[in-house]
Amino acid sequence: MRIWFDMTAPAHPVVFRPVIVHLRSGGHDVRVTARDYAQTLPLLRRMGIAHTVIGRHGGASRTRKIRALASRTARMIAYGRRGGFDLAVAHGSNDLALAAAVLRIPEVNAFDYEWATKQHQIGCRLAHRVLTPDAIPPERLAPYGATADKLRRYAGLKEEYYLADFEPDDRVLEALGVDRDRVLVVVRPPPDVSLYHRKANKLFPAVLDAVGSREDVHAVVVPRTDLQRQTVRALRFPSLIVPDGAVDAQSLIALADLVVSAGGTMNREAVALGTPVYTTYGGRLGGVDEKLIREGRLRPLTDPRALELVKRPQGRAGLTRRNPGILVDMILEAAA
Repeated sequence: MRIWFDMTAPAHPVVFRPVIVHLRSGGHDVRVTARDYAQTLPLLRRMGIAHTVIGRHGGASRTRKIRALASRTARMIAYGRRGGFDLAVAHGSNDLALAAAVLRIPEVNAFDYEWATKQHQIGCRLAHRVLTPDAIPPERLAPYGATADKLRRYAGLKEEYYLADFEPDDRVLEALGVDRDRVLVVVRPPPDVSLYHRKANKLFPAVLDAVGSREDVHAVVVPRTDLQRQTVRALRFPSLIVPDGAVDAQSLIALADLVVSAGGTMNREAVALGTPVYTTYGGRLGGVDEKLIREGRLRPLTDPRALELVKRPQGRAGLTRRNPGILVDMILEAAA
C-alpha cells in the first residue's frame, strides 16, 4: 500500500516515527510531506525521515493562515495527484484533509486536543477515520462530524506509543552545557501563533523570572520559533539555556527534575516519562489534560512561587510503554 503522511508541526515527526517504521517493515511504501514551521524540518532531518517540503506556516494572522491553507492545499493536491496514494494520514493537518478529499483518498485524522474547533470542523468531517485518545468524551467530537462509524479511540496517551522504544541519551546535557548539580528545569513557551491559544499567557514570563536568576537552577527553554528564541535570549537571565535549534527534547525531559510547559505534547511526554510537570496552558483544557490533572499526574500552575525546584531522587518512575502496532492497525483499517 502507498501511504501519504503530512507533518505540519514539530510534534508530528516524533509521533509518527514508530508508525512509519512499522508500516515500512510491513512492506508499505510511505511518503512524507512537511510544512516549514518551527522545528518540524530539523526534527525530520535529525530522525532521518525523508520528506518533501511544501509550504510554510501562515503566521499569527487569521487572514494569512487562510491564504497559507489555500496555497498549500493546492500544492498538496498536485503532489497527491502524482503520488497514486491509497491512504493519507495526518495529526490535525487540514491541508491534507482537503487535498485527500479532492483526490478521493481515504484519510486518517488523528488529534488529542478537542477544542481546536475550526480545525476539527474541517478535518473530522472530511476524514474517513478520526483517531483520538479514549480520554476525550465522544460527545465532544460529535458536533465536528466525528460519528461513531468513523471514530476510533485508543487507550492511554499517544506519547506512550511513540516513546515505547525510547531510552534517554544523557549526552544532550553535555551538549547544552547543563550543570548536573543544579536543578534542571525544562520550559516550553505557549503556542503564540495557534488560533486556539489567543489568550495572553502571563505565566510564562513569570516562570522565567522565577528561575532565570537562581544559581541552583539551570532552565532549558525549548522555543517554538526563532522569534521566541530571540525574545528569551534578550532577557539575559544567567540561569537560562536557549538551544540554537532542535534538541533531543525527549531525553532532556527524561533527565530533567521538572518540566513547566504551556503546550500539550511536552506535558504528556513528561507524564509518560515519569517527570514532574506543571502546565501553564492558558486555553481551555482538553479531556486528556483534565484526566491527567484528576489523576495527579499533571499539575496546573497559577503562581511560579509554587514550583518545587528540587533535585529528583535517583530512583525514577518507569516509562509507560504501549505497542505502536495498535495505532498502525487502526490506521490501516481506514483503507479497508
